Amino acid sequence: MFKPMPLSEAQGLPFWRRPVTLLFLMALAMPIAFNTWSALLNNFVIEAANFDGADIGLLHTVREIPGFLAVGVIAVILFVREQVLGLISLVLLGVATAVTAWFPSLGGLLMVTLLSSIGFHYYETVNQSLQLQWLPKDRAPQTLGWLVAAGSAATLVVYGLIVLTWESLGLSYNTVFLAAGGLTAAIAMFALLAYPQFDAPHPQTKKLILRKRYWLYYALQFMAGARRQIFVVFAGFMMVEKFGFEVHELTGLYLVNLVINMTVAPVLGKAVAAFGERRTLIFEYAGLAIVFAAYGGIYWFGWGVVIAAVLYVVDHVLFALALALKTYFQKIADPGDIAPTAAVAFTINHIAAVFLPVLLGLLWVYEPGLVFALAAAMALVSLSLSLLIPRHPEPGNETIFSKYTRPAPAE
Repeated sequence: MFKPMPLSEAQGLPFWRRPVTLLFLMALAMPIAFNTWSALLNNFVIEAANFDGADIGLLHTVREIPGFLAVGVIAVILFVREQVLGLISLVLLGVATAVTAWFPSLGGLLMVTLLSSIGFHYYETVNQSLQLQWLPKDRAPQTLGWLVAAGSAATLVVYGLIVLTWESLGLSYNTVFLAAGGLTAAIAMFALLAYPQFDAPHPQTKKLILRKRYWLYYALQFMAGARRQIFVVFAGFMMVEKFGFEVHELTGLYLVNLVINMTVAPVLGKAVAAFGERRTLIFEYAGLAIVFAAYGGIYWFGWGVVIAAVLYVVDHVLFALALALKTYFQKIADPGDIAPTAAVAFTINHIAAVFLPVLLGLLWVYEPGLVFALAAAMALVSLSLSLLIPRHPEPGNETIFSKYTRPAPAE
């Protein structure tokens, strides 16, 4: 069961034990815990711990510290296989989510959030690496789209149950956290025991690497992390604080997002394959700049809850296009660089995430609209960077400037 199996031999296994099936199983398991936590968090911290904007900013800063330290994955995989590390991290995410309601105070929530975040970020780092190693380049965009859709489907079931049963059955936060976290941990334990250890054809470099030719990928990751924090921390918080959304109402909004993502994500995967990473990311970042500017308009012009909800849904759809950043790196990377660069990229992605939430939480108390204006500016920076991606990225053609830096052919 634990004997390594070359990826080339895995096609002889029953379909349910193949690498791509394991990727789908993990894609189903992670959102059950993480998105349940996300759906309940804003209401739970306000009701149980009397959080304000500064408190929620501090909580998310603590949550992002393990992401900043994701580069530590490189040290861990010296001793633990990536596949095993990913599943153990998924177990930790599930267990920590399960006990969240047991700690209804700022200190307690900071502690349990830190533990669940270690599980989430180490899982995500390894999962991204495994996806790019196990999926062939020609099918990666569409398969990644289907993986996004699978995660949305799993979360749809969970959110649907919350909406239908939260009030009718009088569910408590503790019950829902325990059920969701426990299910994620159980699925991860099953996957740990039921699947062979798959060996990708290219051994991964197990040391810290920073390659000059990946500079544009690093820059895009940094901006994505900074911009994403504003949405993750403050968009849902706005719906509760400004418009008074209850748990089942906010979860209902998430349900709309999920149904759309389930339908659109596979199409977006095909779109990336058809139009290329450059055009896809230009479209994403231009759209996000408009959306974030409109979020600011909710505070400056007094726009209502319907506009806020529509923006929230559009925001989610645009973020699904981020799979193009993964496939851009897959096309330019040396095969052995995928694991260490995934860890480095996760750390770069979380540099701003460590300090932005707490600082913007203080700005939020003063003027919430300025927080979203800053996000719009960040999206415009990302848009500028995306213009530097060539139409056909590959090793040696990482940016539009690559043709000027290549050595001239010998005459």
